[in-house]
Amino acid sequence: MNQEEVDVIICGCGPTGAMLAGYLGSMNVRCIILEKESGIVTDPRGIALDEDGIRLLQGLGLYQYIFSDIGTCMEKFKFVTGTQQDLHKEPFLELELGSSGPTGHVGVISHKQPVLEKHLRSKFSRDPSIDFRPGSMVVSIFEDADHVYVDYKDSTGEIHRVQSKFLAAADGKTGFTRKNYLEPKGIILESTTSKYSETWVALNWKITLPTPETHPEFPLWKLGYLPEDVYNQFFPNHFRFLCNPNRPAVCARFGKLEDRLWRFEFVVTQGENGDEMSKKENISKIVYPYITHKGDKYGLTDDVVFPEDCITVIRCRPFKFAARSCNKWALGRVILCGDAAHVFPPFGGQGIASGFRDASAIAWRLAVACRPDFKPYEKLLEAWYLERKQQLDVSLNSTVENGYFVTERNAFIIFVRDWAFWVLQKIPHIRRWLQMGQRRYRSLKYVYQPGLAFLPQGAGGKFLPQVYCKRLNVNATIKGITFTDDIIFESGKKSLFQLVVLLDHLKELEEVQKSLKHIDQHSRNELLASECTYIVQTPEEIGNSLYPYVCRIATSEEFAQSPLCDGRPAPLYYDKYLIKKEVSNHKYIIVRPDRLIYMSCVDKEELFEASASLARLLAGAS
Repeated sequence: MNQEEVDVIICGCGPTGAMLAGYLGSMNVRCIILEKESGIVTDPRGIALDEDGIRLLQGLGLYQYIFSDIGTCMEKFKFVTGTQQDLHKEPFLELELGSSGPTGHVGVISHKQPVLEKHLRSKFSRDPSIDFRPGSMVVSIFEDADHVYVDYKDSTGEIHRVQSKFLAAADGKTGFTRKNYLEPKGIILESTTSKYSETWVALNWKITLPTPETHPEFPLWKLGYLPEDVYNQFFPNHFRFLCNPNRPAVCARFGKLEDRLWRFEFVVTQGENGDEMSKKENISKIVYPYITHKGDKYGLTDDVVFPEDCITVIRCRPFKFAARSCNKWALGRVILCGDAAHVFPPFGGQGIASGFRDASAIAWRLAVACRPDFKPYEKLLEAWYLERKQQLDVSLNSTVENGYFVTERNAFIIFVRDWAFWVLQKIPHIRRWLQMGQRRYRSLKYVYQPGLAFLPQGAGGKFLPQVYCKRLNVNATIKGITFTDDIIFESGKKSLFQLVVLLDHLKELEEVQKSLKHIDQHSRNELLASECTYIVQTPEEIGNSLYPYVCRIATSEEFAQSPLCDGRPAPLYYDKYLIKKEVSNHKYIIVRPDRLIYMSCVDKEELFEASASLARLLAGAS
């Protein structure tokens, strides 16, 4: 049997595995990706991706495709109460997700997962450090002190063996790695403190527009409706949580507008069978009333039903949703990420986004662990999942709370809930607070524990906000508005971690640069003075510099007029000073590759101490 050698084996090339490969490739880590499917699965499973996920796609250079091909902004989440099956009913709560939060992006996009995966795979298709092998099924895994070995069967049935330093399993909740290799070693997928377990039916439809030629008897033509008007009437824009105590459900368009895809999910109640509820006769009873309008809405005698022959069923099947997480996400040289490590209910669009966070947070650690002289990899991996579990718990708790909110069946609680939100939204500042939804929690700071890869001082443990900016480099090839991440982590920079310096005015640049000339020495070249990013906190700054990584903050109006705003809403509630506020006016910020702040520092003495600490961490010193 031939045996190959590589740095990292990635098992599974869904969104998490592809994201991990993209970031590992950017860090020059040699990978082999083993994916059992021969092509991208065409079934659109996940349909929502939050702003963290958008930011991480941006980090791979995919921003230009997000609103042009991958998806569209979910501008509003509408919570609708009552037993009436009416998608146009006034909501008792409405979340505004088209605004700009701490990432500079909209809150959520609706996407078509196969298109998302296509673009993710495009990032490593021509990368010589990434070897993608579709049609490859893992059949065994074993380890020794220095390596992990994977035997896999290719599409012809031939068995191959790969030796690597680490195996990252992103092969899903029923994948080989956890079920066959780690569960016998004590790694189990267990319920979280937020216990939730229900079966839902997930339905995907593709809609074809009826026309006066194809459906001449359709009654709305006589009232002046056009085909697009009919589509908007029966499949309205925005995401809806249907808080119907008889049958809770959620529905939304997804993908690009021209795709005309629609998702409807409903709960399978006690005593019902999920497979039976997925059959056409039950779908007709549960879903069709939502696309049947009372005639009096249009001044007609008879009800108006959307033409059934304009609906193509892409998917209709039951799923067991639960809030579960593995007790450990890494053991020895084997790592679990994405659905292999944790499972989410469907109420917050957190499944794919959490896998993306796993991938970005483990990628740089694997790059460090693959260094020839790095020894304490187990501590590094343990610190990764202990840190990630903090954020995961927040996401799981909020997702489960949202689930209980939608599926509440107690009549008294529903009455109090609906009236309370109606009253509270009469108060403008509370209404705005409610509209922000989960985004108001984005600035949560991780709780420091010994061994975690950040320092507790300053803003250490927070994610660095992203704002819009404009380069002040006189030789910049891109003169327009950009994102701060695109300068901080610009392609071609050598160091994993980056130093960001906040300036009040460009005239400070030369003096600060002189004061940082020894940062390479203090950090043992983990931070490079030649790669430092300087962000001037004055949007009116008009000066220029020969230094490549200097910019000034930009306004929401500038962003709205730039190509970066094409296909998405203009930014609302954008705060151009958000970075400065989040770090409490500290001048120096050390940022990890996954956008978490290692430490923010008041002065250069504090910075040099933090740099020395970073050098010890990345050298594996205690």
